[in-house]
Amino acid sequence: MADDTTPVAHPALAHEVNDRTGIRRLLAIMAALRDPQTGCPWDIEQDFASIAPYTIEEAHEVADAIAREAWDELPGELGDLLLQVIFHAQMAQEARKFGFADVVRAISDKMIDRHPHIFGDESRDKSAEQQVRDWEAIKARERAAKAERGVLDGVALGLPALTRAVKLQNRAARVGFDWPGPEDVLDKLAEETRELVEARASGDHGHLTEEFGDLMFVMANLARHLDIDPEEALRMANAKFTRRFQAIEAALAAEGRRPEDSDLAEMDALWDRAKAAERG
Repeated sequence: MADDTTPVAHPALAHEVNDRTGIRRLLAIMAALRDPQTGCPWDIEQDFASIAPYTIEEAHEVADAIAREAWDELPGELGDLLLQVIFHAQMAQEARKFGFADVVRAISDKMIDRHPHIFGDESRDKSAEQQVRDWEAIKARERAAKAERGVLDGVALGLPALTRAVKLQNRAARVGFDWPGPEDVLDKLAEETRELVEARASGDHGHLTEEFGDLMFVMANLARHLDIDPEEALRMANAKFTRRFQAIEAALAAEGRRPEDSDLAEMDALWDRAKAAERG
């Protein structure tokens, strides 16, 4: 594996090959890729909107590597995510909006401001719960400084929908708009399920979609009340489905067949066998 001193032919990197931190080298690489005359056509064509989905995808790939405990893959995945930050910063610099130094300064200042018990004169002797409350109070002041007056202001639209649902519900709960406990949410879940059945019977697909969304929103609320991360729970369910379906494929392959050569009854039986094997 090449280290930070490995020579790179492009002239834009001539002064960066001895950068032991690597960050200046990466900034130079990104600038070279975006060079209007000599850069990569694909990189040159990109803008903030076109790169944003890749940024989200790379964050998910970091989470996936952690979930799989693929520690040998994690440096590469974190590097891919870092590249997204560099890409956005380079485009912003070209547009004279801000640069990478501003990104670093902003997060450094934020971390210092949000940890007065470490970098300020507040006592470090406080519970984790108190630290969370203090953190939220600081964030509330930051939102006020940005003229975000509403309780739900500032909850990013680009978050995964389930995650955003939980954040919206948490914000509302802070001002008392919340179910008292999970039992109440389960009652609401039953109500929304009935409404979904009614919407399906109506034949109105738009209404059906709306009711399905309501049902998922209540499921996110139930997860919150049960102290479950719904995104993580669904990732686990996806992984479980993948494992068991792959077990079906393996069992059929042992007989020289594929799933399309089987039928639902046989695959259900193989699913049950894989499920039993997982449970020991």
